[in-house]
This record gives sequence, C-alpha cells and structure tokens, in this order.
Amino acid sequence: MNKRVVRGFTLIELIVFIVVVGVGLTGILSVMNTVVKSSADPVVRKQVIALADSTMEEVMQKAYTDPDGVQGNEATRDAMDDVDDYDGKTEAIFGLPAALAGYSIRISVTADNVTLGIMAKKVVVTVSKGTESFALASYRTNN
Repeated sequence: MNKRVVRGFTLIELIVFIVVVGVGLTGILSVMNTVVKSSADPVVRKQVIALADSTMEEVMQKAYTDPDGVQGNEATRDAMDDVDDYDGKTEAIFGLPAALAGYSIRISVTADNVTLGIMAKKVVVTVSKGTESFALASYRTNN
C-alpha cells in the first residue's frame, strides 16, 4: 500500500480564503474611510470649546450690576461693563479673526434666583460651526 502525500490547497479552500480575506479587507477599509472623513472634527470641536470658554471668561469678569448706572445694553464691546450688556450678543460684537469666520456665538443672560437659592444671573454661551455645537453655562452672583 502506497500512500500519496498530497500537499497544497483545493480549489474550494482557495475560493473560501479569497472570500474571507475580501470581506475582512472591505470592513477594515470602510472603517478607515469613516475615520479619515471625520479626522478634522476633533480640531473643530476643540476650537468651539476654546472659543466658548474664552467668551464665557470675558462675560464672567464683568460686574453683576451696571457700575456706571447706565441701564441697557451698551453698543460697543469696550463699553460693556456688566453681564446684562452681553445678553443677545453674537459673534458680530467680538470681531473674530478670519481664521474663525465660520463660527457663530450666541450669548444669553437671564435672571435665575431659584437654582442657587440666591440672586444670580445665568449666562449661557453657545458656539457652533457646522454640525458641532457647544453650550457653556455659568452663574454670576453679586458676591
């Protein structure tokens, strides 16, 4: 009895291998395609958050009540001396550089004496660009 030693692959094994590798490669390439498409999103997200943070910091450094006694919204950024002056303002008042041309800023200031249990003003800064949007909220008290 002579046994032949057969080495190699059958045609069916070769076809199954090609199908499995093809399906795996398709999955990997589709994931890579999604990652490459959204690779700029983290940069935009970080810029949106940084812009909201810096805007909120500027607003929160202003006085709780109008120190010069002139009620109402002052017209220019230099004249804004209390948090109420920022209510309803947008990116137009800030004069953003050309690199931030697609970003929009909305600020709202409302009286909120319930949440903290003391007299306070709730400041909400919303910055958005395209599908990215970030809202930052804070409270300004008279203390």
